[in-house]
Amino acid sequence: MKHKLTLPFAFLFCISMFGATGAPSQALTGAGSTFVTPLMSRWAADYQRAHPGVSINYQSIGSGGGIQQVRNRTVDFGASDAALTDAQLPQMPALVQVAEAAGPVCLIYNLSGVSQPLHLTPAAVAGLFMGTVTYWDDRSLTAANPGLHLPHTPVLLAHRADGSGTTSILTTYLAAVSPEWKQRVGSGTAVNWPVGLGGKGSEGVTELVRQSPGGLGYVELAYALQHHLPVAWVQNSAGKFIEPSAAATAAALAASRDSLARDVRAPIVNPPGAASYPIAGLTFLLIPKAARDAAHQAALRGFVHYVLTGGQSIAASLGYAPLPPAIQQIGLRTLQKLP
Repeated sequence: MKHKLTLPFAFLFCISMFGATGAPSQALTGAGSTFVTPLMSRWAADYQRAHPGVSINYQSIGSGGGIQQVRNRTVDFGASDAALTDAQLPQMPALVQVAEAAGPVCLIYNLSGVSQPLHLTPAAVAGLFMGTVTYWDDRSLTAANPGLHLPHTPVLLAHRADGSGTTSILTTYLAAVSPEWKQRVGSGTAVNWPVGLGGKGSEGVTELVRQSPGGLGYVELAYALQHHLPVAWVQNSAGKFIEPSAAATAAALAASRDSLARDVRAPIVNPPGAASYPIAGLTFLLIPKAARDAAHQAALRGFVHYVLTGGQSIAASLGYAPLPPAIQQIGLRTLQKLP
């Protein structure tokens, strides 16, 4: 599936505007997830175009950094691909968290001469990231790719060096499909990787893979598309090899509707359904209840309302899945809890 990217991505996205009277705008600052940066950049640009009295500065520093900035009360909102748990919430200022979109975590690779999409089973994915599959012509890989010549090239793994919600989604998946991974490594925004080199942000992982023959890494779909890197098709719980896409993420969301209705923070990795992509997750906005002042609170509420409503219509064009109506309504009800 091809996606048309309509906006170049800046990893530090900042647009400043003034109102028609020349008075300074209401300036909102946010920080966090690199996973959602392409979509956040588009949302901010579109919202500011329609609301010239508001400026939005979003810094793509990783989910862990965004959580820390919210904890330190240095931003108006954070973005994280790992929702805050009940254990984390007491360490934070009073806040609400709302799902803003969902997307696939893609496994990108650098294999010269391999023109067809690589197929990966759950066992192969776990073996690659565990470091037990060390060459690209390993039997676990060739068996799932009949007719595809895989070179005897070492696997060079790239992972996130910073706290990352993308890492949380991938490691949650690995823990779900590999008991060994669950016991030895676990899941979270930062883990002790068995092998590999660390890159800062999704852009850092992308560059490591681009520069390394035999490289393998994980990023959101927009980064893979922007840099023309191939993405693996991953076998889901129904036994189908699925291309990462907005539609396949939407299928994962639909298959997870019951668990999400109970708790919107529930993971959606490895869900049932023949069309579901297995390594996908929701990304969340973290919004402190205590704003700097009433004007900032009103501006922030307006932006988040747009994200949950009109902003969903552009998600698929950037490789993200829009929120299902039921999750949109959960977010809108949660937004009403802001003072």
